[in-house]
Amino acid sequence: MSALPTLELPGVLHGARVVVAMSGGVDSSLAAALVAQSGYEAVGITLQLYDHGAATGRPGACCAGRDVRDARRVADHLGIPHYVLDFEARFRREVIEDFAATYAAGRTPVPCVRCNERIKFRDLLAIARGLGAAALVTGHYVRRIEGPAGPELHRARDAAKDQSWFLFATTREQLAFCHFPLGALTKEETRRLAAALELPTAAKPESQDICFVPDGDHARLVARLRPEVARGGEIVHVEDGRVLGRHGGIHRYTVGQRRGLGVATGERLYVVAIDARRHRILVGPRRATLTRALVMTGVNLLTPLPAGPLSAQHRYNELAVPARAERLADGRVRVVFAEPESGVAPGQACVLYDGTRLVGGGWITATEPAAAASAPVI
Repeated sequence: MSALPTLELPGVLHGARVVVAMSGGVDSSLAAALVAQSGYEAVGITLQLYDHGAATGRPGACCAGRDVRDARRVADHLGIPHYVLDFEARFRREVIEDFAATYAAGRTPVPCVRCNERIKFRDLLAIARGLGAAALVTGHYVRRIEGPAGPELHRARDAAKDQSWFLFATTREQLAFCHFPLGALTKEETRRLAAALELPTAAKPESQDICFVPDGDHARLVARLRPEVARGGEIVHVEDGRVLGRHGGIHRYTVGQRRGLGVATGERLYVVAIDARRHRILVGPRRATLTRALVMTGVNLLTPLPAGPLSAQHRYNELAVPARAERLADGRVRVVFAEPESGVAPGQACVLYDGTRLVGGGWITATEPAAAASAPVI
């Protein structure tokens, strides 16, 4: 095999056992190769999370039948031991059922954060420790940088692939044990190195859907697990109370959504809020979606909140924007945007950054409309 850049894991002695989370994709495959060729005892572990991905025949589904086989092929190619752990029941309970329950509550879930929080950086990390490993390595695009107060989490060099937003729930103790060798690479560099090593996954396509919804129809899955969400209800104009139409289930909508509302009034409308109790979708003009502040719970901080300005990212596919944050007496954090933001959705995560460094984040539970200083919308 071709030579790779030497990987140095701070605080981990050469020859020490290092567990690599191998999902069967090119990223984790290259991470395993970097560990194996840098003087560490690499052990690959793949989590079997569900079984329907292989049955669909769709390429790029993570952690299902084909991916397990691909991870095994890479491990054999590298000459490292590889173990498959059955996490299907755990994944269903901690991620899939939470996904459906969040939609049923009128909120917008982020299953990838839940998977990282409850499966990879809790359960898998515990297994790695139990195997006597000195570190856990994953293929996430994020940088772990040694700071004056310990390891810090920073955005990846490749901004288009940065996954730090999904890792906001990683605790300081977990971060001390975890390493991310791809954070300094671009995706093109990863594929080029994987091809040079003749890794079986070098040209494997990436997953574009939620991993456990390989057919892309999340509404069908949610309705099967939570049939009550599919009950029809009213679509109401938030400003004057007009009933504009009816919907086929609150799980088909998210705050900020503009297309597919099922109403035609000649006015461009957006989902402003989802009233799960009354099974109503509240819609209005874009001005009604503007949020001046949010409150989040389940907050994890990797560094103390800075007193001055920082940047806040309230969805993965949104840019981080200037904001300030304050810790409330009950442990929640209130984030105030420098300029009102649209589409801030309860159930999503808000992640705070100081430059490229991840300060922390939490789950959005309340929003404050920009048009009034009233109580939160939800």
